[in-house]
Amino acid sequence: MIEAVGLTKRYGAKTAVYNLSFQVRPGHVTGFLGPNGSGKSTTMRMILGLDRPTSGRVTVGGHPFRQLPNAPRQVGALLDAKAVHGGRSARNHLLSLAQLSGIPAARVDEVLGVVGLQDVAKKRSKGFSLGMGQRLGIAAALLGDPKVLLFDEPVNGLDPEGILWVRNLMKQLAAEGRTVFVSSHLMSEMAVTADHLIVIGRGQLLSDMSVKDFISANSADFARVRTPGTEPHEREKLTSSLAEAGGRVLSEPDGALRVTGLPLPRISDLAHEAGVRLWELSPHQASLEEAYMRLTQGAVDYRSTADALAGFEPPQQPGYGPHGYGPGPHGPQGYQQPVVPDVPHQGFYAPPPPGVNPYAGGVPVAPAAPALSAGSVPHAAPAPSAGSVPHAAPAPSAGPVPQAVPVPPAGPVPQAAPTPPAAAPAADMTKRDSSEDGR
Repeated sequence: MIEAVGLTKRYGAKTAVYNLSFQVRPGHVTGFLGPNGSGKSTTMRMILGLDRPTSGRVTVGGHPFRQLPNAPRQVGALLDAKAVHGGRSARNHLLSLAQLSGIPAARVDEVLGVVGLQDVAKKRSKGFSLGMGQRLGIAAALLGDPKVLLFDEPVNGLDPEGILWVRNLMKQLAAEGRTVFVSSHLMSEMAVTADHLIVIGRGQLLSDMSVKDFISANSADFARVRTPGTEPHEREKLTSSLAEAGGRVLSEPDGALRVTGLPLPRISDLAHEAGVRLWELSPHQASLEEAYMRLTQGAVDYRSTADALAGFEPPQQPGYGPHGYGPGPHGPQGYQQPVVPDVPHQGFYAPPPPGVNPYAGGVPVAPAAPALSAGSVPHAAPAPSAGSVPHAAPAPSAGPVPQAVPVPPAGPVPQAAPTPPAAAPAADMTKRDSSEDGR
């Protein structure tokens, strides 16, 4: 038997488990439920002595785990199916565990057959699928034939056949008088596997009762009633009779009635007295999932929002189309008079088209000529026409007066100043050097 009394575990300012007390009795499959982050794994680690409680205590068979002699023969656990050396074969992994606990090698082959891995016993575990890893972890938990077994998500990664096998294995182990403690998020599987439930939320105990009592305590049972659809007056007559008898009647979208507060025989008698024919009178009991969701809805730390891609659609600015500067409200081009905010929206600002200055009202701006700085010499005047005499360049208003350009003598049109020749290539230098050597 596992017993926890006032179990508390803190990690700095974070309280993972707080004042948790429960008992896991032999002969039953006890389900351990709770939202993500509720403290289930931390509780199992404290049971196995992997974490020390901040306060409180937890015992297995009346003793702390660390004080149990040859603990693997008394307690088997599956917490992490990936905690296997990938270079070892399945058989060698189990054989090393058996040798540490003084378990005969014949037991290794036996548990390999129990979990169905006898055909891959000599293959390295790094090539195992998630389901095969789960089977190997279960084999390691069964290796010492313990009386107490802890499983954390044992059906994770298993196919339907594997899930059914785990379900039957749990029930068989509990029928043998063992203590079976199973953590899982599959409510449908827990409903058909567990006999008792321990539910925690945010590290505190929420429920400790049988599966049947848990569903009844956290759900509202009701009766589903249907009258002929072609006779709406009978439906109204029945509704009045049920309400006068103390029942609560709600209409469902498909036309049926949901009745609470009255047992099924009483509903049948009232319909008979009112002369109303019934096409359906069936009980409805909530599932384990519905009851669990109703109990733990206030202890969920991670919730999805109803935000449907909010923030992914860029806001349309005046003069801009939905994809930048395409078609917009100001004409086919959409950017005739763009309005750009002082601080563009990060991630949604589209640059204006070439030649448009958005901060100057969208008028195309031509490239400005470089301004003359004080004391600079202006460029030479354009070449004169044939036979004309070039005039001196006008002096700029700012800075010193530049020297007049000398007037060339009459005659042919002056040619532009020759451009300085580029550096001679290496081949020309070689030829010149050769001629000098010849002289």
